[in-house]
Amino acid sequence: MKNLVLFTETDRNNLISKRDKETKFGELVKCATNYTSFNAEILNTDVKYVLIGISETIGIQSNLGFSKAYKTFNATLKVLLNTQNNQFSHPEKVLVLGQLVYPEFQDDVKELNLNSATDLKKARRLVEIIDKDVSNLIYDIVKAGKTPIIIGGGHNNAYGNLKGTALALNQPINAINFDAHTDFRPLEGRHSGNGFSYAKHEGFLNNYFMFGLHENYLQQNVLEILNKDKSLGYNTYEALGVRNEISFDKALYQAEKHSAKSRFGLELDCDAIINITSSAQTPSGFSVVQTRQFINHFAKHKNISYFHICEASCSKKSEKQLGKLLSYFILDFINANHNL
Repeated sequence: MKNLVLFTETDRNNLISKRDKETKFGELVKCATNYTSFNAEILNTDVKYVLIGISETIGIQSNLGFSKAYKTFNATLKVLLNTQNNQFSHPEKVLVLGQLVYPEFQDDVKELNLNSATDLKKARRLVEIIDKDVSNLIYDIVKAGKTPIIIGGGHNNAYGNLKGTALALNQPINAINFDAHTDFRPLEGRHSGNGFSYAKHEGFLNNYFMFGLHENYLQQNVLEILNKDKSLGYNTYEALGVRNEISFDKALYQAEKHSAKSRFGLELDCDAIINITSSAQTPSGFSVVQTRQFINHFAKHKNISYFHICEASCSKKSEKQLGKLLSYFILDFINANHNL
């Protein structure tokens, strides 16, 4: 795959800071070894999870946003691989495959005027190319019986996650999305705001639950669609955290009842977490503890097919803290899921 850069043992060794009488998480994870046969390697490697990065921000830019989401995977790996290996971690069950990268596309988008309809269409066509890579890669991983853990990029990549998983399972799948926004915008060309609507339109997505939507950013036309279609469910952050109309536990049950009765993907948009650097950083949102509880709850479910963390924007200032935060999320998922 042209845009896939595999993560090798050399890459791993360059990132790990070893200390006497300690074993780091990264020392025991498995790495890719061969550019030409990684499909067979995924199938034959004795792991449960395949960790991949999507290092792009083109989908966000095509939605007229700004982010450094293309840096998030590398920042996360630096921290994740240096966490401690102990009875609570399971690095032997993880293959760090690598990341999809698009430096040429990023350069192309810099030359475009995204206020121009013509140039905006060009950017959105680049997103369609990324879609194909993501869906093909996720297909290979799920078909091999592994669980993808996907880090980075915009929420446009939910489309590829859903398509690849649905094709591998030969059935539409459900989704639960922890997000301030629906990402169910019109079919106007691919971008980070319509990954779920495209997946729904093309038959890859069945039941879709949106957890903790922000009422201030719910478009009325989209809200009308949500209220009419029984396959679409949601609750709002204001109902949970402001008006106390529903408890957090009950909100988890709502999402579970709607979308976890059959195979589903778990999507986590960092826009929903208070004061986390992201493409749409919020001063009012879920706490980190609530986010970790959300992950823990759904990672325990037998029908979960993948876990995707997206939209976190990584700067030099935020790199270490953001990498640490996402490492907590990844390990929470693995620790809750590994015995299933």
